[in-house]
Amino acid sequence: MTSILNQHEDYSQAEEAYGFPLIIKQLLNRAKIASTQQTISYADKVTYTYAEFFKRINRLANVLKNLGLQAGDVVAVMDWDSHRYLEAYFAVPMSGMILQTVNVRLAEDKVLYTINHAKPKALLLNAEFEPMAKNYRHEAPSIEKIIWLDDAGFDDANFDGTGFDEVEYSEDNIKTKQADIPDYVEGEYEAMLAAVSDAFDFPDFDENTIATTFYTSGTTGDPKGVFFTHRQIVLQTLSSTLASALSAEGQGARYNDVYMPMTPLFHVHAWCWPYGATMIGLKQVYPGRYLPEVLVNLIEHHKVTLSHGVPTILQMLIKEMATRGRKFNGLKLSVGGSKLNEGLAEAALENGIEFISGFGMSESCPVLARMAFGDQTNTMTTTEEINYRCLSGSPIMLVSMEIWDENGKALPMDGESTGELVVRAPWLTQSYFKNADAGNELWRGGWMHTQDIACISPNGTLKITDRLKDVVKSGGEWISSLEVENILSFHPSVAEVAIIGVADERWGERPLALVVLKPEHTDTKAEDILAIGHQAVEKGYLPKYGVPSEIKFLIEMPKTSVGKLDKKKMRMMYTEKLI
Repeated sequence: MTSILNQHEDYSQAEEAYGFPLIIKQLLNRAKIASTQQTISYADKVTYTYAEFFKRINRLANVLKNLGLQAGDVVAVMDWDSHRYLEAYFAVPMSGMILQTVNVRLAEDKVLYTINHAKPKALLLNAEFEPMAKNYRHEAPSIEKIIWLDDAGFDDANFDGTGFDEVEYSEDNIKTKQADIPDYVEGEYEAMLAAVSDAFDFPDFDENTIATTFYTSGTTGDPKGVFFTHRQIVLQTLSSTLASALSAEGQGARYNDVYMPMTPLFHVHAWCWPYGATMIGLKQVYPGRYLPEVLVNLIEHHKVTLSHGVPTILQMLIKEMATRGRKFNGLKLSVGGSKLNEGLAEAALENGIEFISGFGMSESCPVLARMAFGDQTNTMTTTEEINYRCLSGSPIMLVSMEIWDENGKALPMDGESTGELVVRAPWLTQSYFKNADAGNELWRGGWMHTQDIACISPNGTLKITDRLKDVVKSGGEWISSLEVENILSFHPSVAEVAIIGVADERWGERPLALVVLKPEHTDTKAEDILAIGHQAVEKGYLPKYGVPSEIKFLIEMPKTSVGKLDKKKMRMMYTEKLI
């Protein structure tokens, strides 16, 4: 590698000095020395050590190479959260290829769109999605090789983990799995790994090489592709992990944590925590498909202490544990993706979940801000602390933020001035894949535009007040949908609440509240919930015009493929008189 040090002869670089590119394989350095006997589990199906994990990464790289794949080729994965997915997180980009994490929760036509847009040459396919592959195989011509992923044969797995090869994969087992696969695939994953060497020399290359690509959930139009380099993922992993570890004891990551993702591995690298957990060398558990009873079973059995998810996941966990008559024992959960309301936050603390709010987006790899816990929380009342925890944190290391008015002028960080949040960081996607116009719009003025309305306090705490597309304008006044949702969430009958703007002949637009009631409170009347809003007006927390004119009750909230409230669909349902 050429070094800038060579520009001055007195600071010339030694001929054999190692340039240390910031590429994903460097994230394994510590664990290869200090964590070889630590374990990785796939649900209750299989457990193996990091030492075996490293060998399996090498085997997967050899499989890909033997299939004729080369650096720069795209390899797609359609799987639930498994040990196989984690292996692909490393083996694919470390081979110089591009990992496409396919959002399997999208509608089938959208899944096909993302595959045809990214044009992968190979696909790692979970057997559960075989009908989709069979139906659309000829409509995705870029895919030349399919590797079959199958959970069959795991039934006799040793949950305590006494050795992956010994327990799970005898020759007979592999032959059985291999015999059941469709004729259009190359082979079954375990059989293919078993047939190749566990030695592979991953090369060094330019740290600005593209490592991953995935697609936004597409609430407007087709999903948009974002992409990230090795350097960006390494820097995001380092900065996000550091921000977590700097929090007070009992809040952030520690060496003795047990990690399990509850943000899908197909979505924004599961917030880069699989990379971070592996970098640290934590015990890890991958839950497969997210089912509430399975998640809680795994949390209790493996004593999971560290995870992350959207507010919907938090709500699922609380509800499931309530059915068991128990509480969590200090589970640390990073919450993001959408605003956490204070009613749910209060319930989380009551149920033994230490939640930490943050902020990020698909385009930002994703973490930009994270709640900082220190001395300031020691003097807060319970109400003040819950309010603080529901804010979006402060910028993590290397992130720069500004609040802009509609003319692109930076506003003061006084906790009152609100405008669009714009950001800079070394891990932001530089454009949208094959969509330069949208990329230019994203990067207007040399700052990434988040489309979030926010303010920043003098101590650097970020408060998201709304999305540009979700803010309600009534009679010329702006109403924060998040503020109203937060207030109504305190009613004991409310399980979920969403505020959308609907057309109004007099005021132009008025806020409408959509509410899902808790099962034990289905007889609650709309006026009882709106009374909370009127009380907030009397106390000066909400303007009078901010109280919704009406509440409509739903059985369940429309959500995106990653569990966020889908307000676009809600507005469409209202327009079409479906609610």
